[in-house]
Amino acid sequence: MPRDLPIGNGSLLIGFDGSYTLRDLYWPHVGKENHSAGHAFRFGVWADGQFRWLSDAGWQRDLRYRHDTLVTHIQLFHPDLQLRLTCEDAVDFHENLFIRRIVVTDLANQGRPRQVRLFFHHDFHISENEVGDTAYYEPERRAVLHYKGARWFLANGCRAGEPHGIDQWATGSKEVDGAEGTWRDAEDGQLQGNPIAQGSVDSTIALHATVPAGGECMLYYWLAVGNHFEEVTRINRIVREKEPQTFIERTDAYWRLWLKEHEPDLNELPHSVCDCYNRSLLILRTQIDNNGAVVAANDTDNLRFNRDTYSYVWPRDGALVAHALDLAGYFDTSRRFFNFCYNIITKEGYFLHKYTPDGSLGSSWQPWYSDGKKELPIQEDETGLVIWALWEHFQLYKDVEFIKPLYRGLIIRATEWMASYRDPQTGLPLPSYDLWEERRGVLTFTVAATWAGLQAGANFAQAFGETALADKYRQAAAEIKAGAEAHLWRPEVNRFARMIVPCPDASYTVDATIDSSLFGLFRFGMYAADDPKVVATMQAVHDRLLAKTPVGGMARYYNDYYHQVSQD
Repeated sequence: MPRDLPIGNGSLLIGFDGSYTLRDLYWPHVGKENHSAGHAFRFGVWADGQFRWLSDAGWQRDLRYRHDTLVTHIQLFHPDLQLRLTCEDAVDFHENLFIRRIVVTDLANQGRPRQVRLFFHHDFHISENEVGDTAYYEPERRAVLHYKGARWFLANGCRAGEPHGIDQWATGSKEVDGAEGTWRDAEDGQLQGNPIAQGSVDSTIALHATVPAGGECMLYYWLAVGNHFEEVTRINRIVREKEPQTFIERTDAYWRLWLKEHEPDLNELPHSVCDCYNRSLLILRTQIDNNGAVVAANDTDNLRFNRDTYSYVWPRDGALVAHALDLAGYFDTSRRFFNFCYNIITKEGYFLHKYTPDGSLGSSWQPWYSDGKKELPIQEDETGLVIWALWEHFQLYKDVEFIKPLYRGLIIRATEWMASYRDPQTGLPLPSYDLWEERRGVLTFTVAATWAGLQAGANFAQAFGETALADKYRQAAAEIKAGAEAHLWRPEVNRFARMIVPCPDASYTVDATIDSSLFGLFRFGMYAADDPKVVATMQAVHDRLLAKTPVGGMARYYNDYYHQVSQD
């Protein structure tokens, strides 16, 4: 997730890049739809005839958050302007509202007030394309609105303590006939005031301030998001009535309360560790939709490589995140993920490659056809780990009434499929794709995850009084482990292989590449961590894959090509 500063409320997600330029604006789901499509929403400053966008290399930036909350705290200084900007951004925890406070401080020490103008540019691609958008100035509210269909955005602002409304505006065309957009109009410090534009359009608004010599001035900018005109104007109205600072402070308080609700005793740990733990939870929450979708990464930089993003739900990744949240005490969030899984599992009982944040099937490169026959484009570990994580959840919280609706349609459906989707000769799962999504075969990681899913399903069946089912699933798990012992353990190298690939003549080829995913052998319980076979395997992983640099880290597997810099 390369965005430097994400803020959100589980419905509206804002992502800033390293220059503090807004690059991603997702709504109504975290990860869907991106109404900026990665285009820059520029923020610029004019003073004494000089203009600088925040992307200018001359800015000195300190980008961080307020402690233990999802409100930013930004310090900006440009030597050419002799101004310091202190900015705080929040996405309101309840309303779909992005709000920013800017304190402008004069550092020129010229003994006179200075005229400063702040410019806020909007490069909307509503519903992820630029076709058919409208931008217009609305004089009653002194605001600019963008809309297309059921997607509305209202941009407004004010000086603290003064009547609300913008001082200048411009709407215009972009990306057609050489038009760059209204941001170019801002660079002389004056906007031309075109009141409406249609098609591929953008807008820029301005707030003017008089900054006392050596003093400061406070301003606010906000963007309301909704399904229709009445919704965004309602949000705009309550910001004006309650004052903008109210929404920053209440959001700050909400996230502190969210952390405090399940805060463990960290007193014996260094402050840096405690801060990292809390910040990780907050950042993690920005990437989870309120409907339970745990999204891999929300940014658009990846578009330049393959015209797709990572704004998808991989059930495997979501299961691991849900388990971490359960261990941290955030069971409500993990419950929503398991409900999401209940809604997306196929009627046969498996999960497909990946899903969009609204639960639709995501794009995929895994084929349904190979060697003249149909094959399932799946990673079976995704199914196994969801059921494993759900049992781990139940072990912690004993929430029978939550589990009851999931028992037949998710748990038993998936476990039945895992028990049946096996090779009768080896007892192992049939081939599927690895967790790196690069090769197809019978992976040790997948075997361990499937074993764990079957054991979890058996535990649920036992708990719900279906002993015969429990015995069936445990037998399937035992056969899988026996198959791993017979085929994946390789005594000739004294460790487990990464995978085996069945051949047409009922034999198989062995891929003994050292792979970090071999940790699944003990992580999901198929073997004890101190089992000699596991110890030997993990020692090989450590010796061959640990990055021997000051940074450290672990390669995915030996000679991994992905972002490879050298082969040492």
